[in-house]
Amino acid sequence: MSTSTASLSQEVRSLIRNVPDFPKPGIMFRDLSTLLLDGPAFQRTVEWIAGIARERRAELLVGIESRGFIFAAPAAAKLGLPLALARKPGKLPWKTARADYKLEYGTDGLEMHTDAVKKGQQVLIVDDLLATGGTASAVVQLVEQLGGHVVGLAFVVELSFLAGRDRLAGHSLAALVDYESE
Repeated sequence: MSTSTASLSQEVRSLIRNVPDFPKPGIMFRDLSTLLLDGPAFQRTVEWIAGIARERRAELLVGIESRGFIFAAPAAAKLGLPLALARKPGKLPWKTARADYKLEYGTDGLEMHTDAVKKGQQVLIVDDLLATGGTASAVVQLVEQLGGHVVGLAFVVELSFLAGRDRLAGHSLAALVDYESE
């Protein structure tokens, strides 16, 4: 991690609000809305994501619903790149492809428009937080199903104690802030 990235990582960590017992007892929620309230830090975080996209030669950014949109959209706009959305089922108005993933109790899914990714397109997937890796691995599956090539994944926060990175083995992954324990 470069000195400037390490400095940004410390700054962003200091801006994240820790909310104990949300949404249920025993969970420490990492609230990034406090980062968004600091315009310069938010801007530097978006520039960090844009730098990853530039470095990986991404041709398309995919934002994961819903907080991934907050970070992917300005990074895509900054680079003049297209943005595709990975959304919960039933939220997109046209033909979609779907990938399911396991939850603690049951399954859920994500969808993308079938024309969101061009064959062979270099794709960077962006989300606010990597936990167990279920949603991110579903989006990797969707991008590949649609013919794209995942050049990396970028997260503002990684909860590495939940081992989400393991589900994404073989893919380049960047996280700005890492929480090694809850």
